[in-house]
Amino acid sequence: MLKKNALYVVATPIGNLTDISLRALDILAKVDVVAAEHIQNSRHLLAAHAIAAKLISLHQHNETTVTNKVLALLDAGKSVAVVTDAGTPGISDPGAILAKRVREQGFPVIPIPGANAAICAMSAAGIMDPHFFFYGFLPTKTGLRKRELTALRSQQCTLIFYEAPHRILECIADMLEIFGPKRQLTIARELTKLFETIHVGTLEESLLWLQADANQQKGEFVLLLSGSETLDKSELSEQARHTLICLLAELPLKQAVKLTAAITGENKNTLYQLALDLKVAG
Repeated sequence: MLKKNALYVVATPIGNLTDISLRALDILAKVDVVAAEHIQNSRHLLAAHAIAAKLISLHQHNETTVTNKVLALLDAGKSVAVVTDAGTPGISDPGAILAKRVREQGFPVIPIPGANAAICAMSAAGIMDPHFFFYGFLPTKTGLRKRELTALRSQQCTLIFYEAPHRILECIADMLEIFGPKRQLTIARELTKLFETIHVGTLEESLLWLQADANQQKGEFVLLLSGSETLDKSELSEQARHTLICLLAELPLKQAVKLTAAITGENKNTLYQLALDLKVAG
């Protein structure tokens, strides 16, 4: 039964239009307003299921402003659903600000679960690791991207990233530089769509595979990178080692470790263990 004065966070298909729950269709057909990331894309989905709905635009650039409009609708006794172009709102998509504000104002926020690209990729990858770290989209600039990847290098769980087609080659090239050639990478491309592809190989093999076929560089990507096997100090870059040694000569151990982690993006625990080893060694 539909609740008035409620916000429904509705997951939509990530490609195949039939990947939507009966509950989601029922909600979208009954709410007073649907807040959509791109109205034209959502209109196409709704038309495919013979649903007519009042649509308003809510995207990353207007979410704060439109949230006030949604709150006014809820205050007037209306029900609202929020959808994005694909997948679950608030997960590397708009929706989190809206859900937070609505909940703070005392209105119900009701999740309607469904498709999610990261979980979809994990389910088909055959990865035995029970733990994963979802990062989402990496920074678009190379320097910032490398810094973020460096900070993740000692993570022992599977790392999940989203990437766009025009950055896929440079992204994996940066991963190869930071993580080395042997880490396992699952590339999940165009999930649930006509040209769905799931490729598993080392980082080195995966980059060569993409470079060999321009068609495999198209579409939306989920990247599943295997975690570090150890937290051994050998994981640290030479830059981090040099920085730590210099700072230890001038600062107390904990302060030197903290500054080195901030400067290099390396794992603080790994740096701390190296600092202890260096102190013992004199």
